[in-house]
Order: sequence, then C-alpha cells, then structure tokens
Amino acid sequence: SFMMKYLILLLCLFSIDSVDAQFRDLELDQKITKNKSAEINGKKIDFKVITGSQALFEEKDAIASIHYTYYKKENTDLQQRPLLISFNGGPGSGSLWMHLAYKGPKILNITDEGFPIQPYGIKDNPHSVLDVADILYVNPVNTGYSRAIENEDGKLDRDKFFGVKADINYLAKWINLFISRNNRWLSPKFLIGESYGTTRVSGLALALQNQQWAYLNGVILVSPTGLGIDRNGPVSAGNKLPYFTAAAWYHDKLSDELQNLSLEKVLEKSEAFTEQKLIPGLLLGSNLSDDKKSDLAKKYSEYSGLQAEEILDQNLNVPYNYFWKNLLRSEEFTVGRLDSRYRGIDKKVAGVRPDYNAELTSWLHAFTPAANYYFQEYLGLKTDLKYKVFGNVRPWKRKNDNTGEMLRQAMAMNKNLHVMVQSGYYDGATTYYNAKYTLRHLDHSGKLSDRMELKLYKSGHMMYLRNEDLKTANNDLRDFITQSLRAAKNPAKY
Repeated sequence: SFMMKYLILLLCLFSIDSVDAQFRDLELDQKITKNKSAEINGKKIDFKVITGSQALFEEKDAIASIHYTYYKKENTDLQQRPLLISFNGGPGSGSLWMHLAYKGPKILNITDEGFPIQPYGIKDNPHSVLDVADILYVNPVNTGYSRAIENEDGKLDRDKFFGVKADINYLAKWINLFISRNNRWLSPKFLIGESYGTTRVSGLALALQNQQWAYLNGVILVSPTGLGIDRNGPVSAGNKLPYFTAAAWYHDKLSDELQNLSLEKVLEKSEAFTEQKLIPGLLLGSNLSDDKKSDLAKKYSEYSGLQAEEILDQNLNVPYNYFWKNLLRSEEFTVGRLDSRYRGIDKKVAGVRPDYNAELTSWLHAFTPAANYYFQEYLGLKTDLKYKVFGNVRPWKRKNDNTGEMLRQAMAMNKNLHVMVQSGYYDGATTYYNAKYTLRHLDHSGKLSDRMELKLYKSGHMMYLRNEDLKTANNDLRDFITQSLRAAKNPAKY
C-alpha cells in the first residue's frame, strides 16, 4: 500500500541519518598510517602520518568521535621529542588552516602573497617544524570529520561540547587518552591555537595541569582573542587605531610624510598617540571640550585614512565595519576583516559594512579543495562524511571566559611554561595592538614577563599565508620550542 511504502521510505531515511551519526565509513578509533618523507629546513625527514578518529568517553560510553592527524618523526627518542598539539578556532572551525598552510609538511597551492591560484592542491612545506617536534592536529566536535554521538534516545547533549568551559574540559580528557595511547607522557608538550583556538589552549594549559596532571613546556597564541581580559569602554575604542593605521599604510592612504616611513615607525607614532592622547581623551567622555575633541579627530584622521568629520560623527569611536567599508570608498573597494590586504566589491558603494569578508571567501577558495583532496586521496582516509570547514556549534556558551587568568595561573604554577604570541599587523579581527594589550595585562605583576614574547608579521590573521612570513613564523616557532626545552634543563623552582 502507499502508506506501507511511505513508512519504509521514512525508515530508510532514518537509517541513513543514523548511519551518518555513527560515522558511515569512519568507525570509532579507525586510523590509517602512511609512511612519508619531506625535505624540511634543508634535511630529509622520514615520518609516519596517522589520521583517523579517537573516541571521547564518558564513563564507559563513547560520546564523540574526534578526528585527528598525527605526524611522528621516525627513529626518535620520545622522551626527548616534543609533541605540538594544534587547534584552530571559530569556535566551529576545523584544524585545516594551520595544518595545510603553516607548520605541517604539506601546504596548499597559493601565491607568495597568499592568494588562491589554480590548479588547486598541495605542495611541500620546507619550513615545517616537523624537524624539531611531532605534530598533532585536532578537530573539535562538529568540525572536520569529528562528530558527537547521539544517546539512546536519539538526542545530542550540546552542553557537553559547545561552550568555553565544556570545550576545554572534554578536550583535556581526550588529550590525556591520546597521550596514554601513544606513549607520549615523557615527551615535552606544547599547545598552539589560532584565533578562538587561543582561548581554547589558554584554558587547556590549566585544565591539563589541574585535571589531567599533564604539564606543558609552552603555549603559542596565534592571532589571540581577548582571553576574557577586560578592555571595554574607552580602551576598546582606542585600541582600534593602531590597526587602522597599519591597514591605511598598506593601502597608501596616509600622508606622504607617514607613507615614507617604515610600517614599524608609523605604528610607533600611532601607538604613542593612542596611549598618550586618544584613550585619555575618551576617558573624559562628555567632559572633553569641543576644541580638544576636534584636535583628536584631526590626529585620528592622520593615522586612519578617514576624514575628521566622519570620525567626529562616530564620537571618536569608529566601528571596525565602518572602517572596512569606507577606507577605500573612493576606489569603490572594501577591505578584508581578517586580513585587510584583501579587497572586495560590494553591490553599493554606500553603506556602513561590507557585503562579505573578502579574505575569507578567498581562503575557502583554496583551502576546501586542498583539505578534501589531502585527507581522502593523499592520506587515503575514505569516508562519505563531509569535511566541515565550519560546523554548527551554536549557541556557544561564552559566559565566564577567564582563560587569560587560567593561562596566568598555569604559568605561575609551572615555571617551565613559556608563552609566545604571533600576530599580523593587518588583522582586523584580533588586532596586533590588542595582542600587545593582552600580554601587558595577562600578568600585572610583571613576574612572568621573562617567559612571554610577541612576534609580529606584515600580514593578517593567518600570517603564514604570505611566503616570507611562513618562513619567519616557522623559524620563530622552532626557536621558541628549542629555547623552551633548553630552559627546562634547569630545575623548575622559584
């Protein structure tokens, strides 16, 4: 009968969805191992690459399958060999960005300045840090090929995964299991996170110590978020300007006098004005006289490429969106959010925000085909699952984000723990000047400053897309790892 056929069809569709939820063609704890080699830093490196899934357990039940890729150099002493554990951000983003463009042995085909080019695909990365550390790339739940497992009632408990604290807690448990299964307890351990991944690894530094008794040698923050460190009000408003200056300088929108200076020299001036004049003026609020407000707007204009009148219209607090829309308005272009070197074209010149993120569409252009080819063909991880560059993790519980304080506490408790920040001048999402601010306010006592360092690059959020910065950033990372290991030879005591 029609009804019977309809019921059978529904049953088939339900079965297909259930199979998808249970990782069709990608079973729990399935993994594939390949033997590979690459020339890195002038030397041939033989290594194994293992990709697959590892279960996340709650009591005895698996509640998620976490997709990972693990690069392990051959013939090494694991007691001496560092393990670098890598996360991207979002939240809801897969780990493909740093995997296939920064420190792995293969990177995607792009131009030297980081723009997409065809044919798509991958190429060798001679700057990878695989010569000094094994690397583990992890995709949190609902990113990459990672998925949560529904309970017996067919429901998904999102609170276990999708929030600042939940994310940190389950990943700490998962890392503990990975370390045990792969005999890495004696290895020096490092975490690296990008964007929201910096929130994640800052929290993990303390969670691994306090919950899993796993101590780290280093944490690398690539394009860091605010880490829960307060900067609201006049500070938040003022902190935008140095980034505006960098983007305007790149697009030749400053005066000849400023354009003729190096970027670093221009930013010294912009930062001095921000700290000594702009933020103090903003603190006065309505008590700031009209004459002083006008003077600040004129100077703000000099350092931003915007007109003084429009700055006054914004009460000296120009929104990021307005800047991205209006910096190149006379040329009828917008500029990118995550990397303001990129330009976009909107339907209308008028408006207060760009129609789209020019840089992100460019990146997806190159990353998506490279990632799918890399896992399915180059590594042979055959699955019908969709590789989620971005997965649905909303709503994300952001309340009680104190991850900066968690990192500070982890550093205070562990004298071997060092921190390095890497930031791009042209990043408008997590700006270089806010990265400076974060480091300054992570530990007001200054007692930890000798274990913190900041590296800056003439590119954006993913500074490694620019070939010159790919080399420099990897070398900075390599030096950070080796120097942190050297420091650990001394007793961990105050």
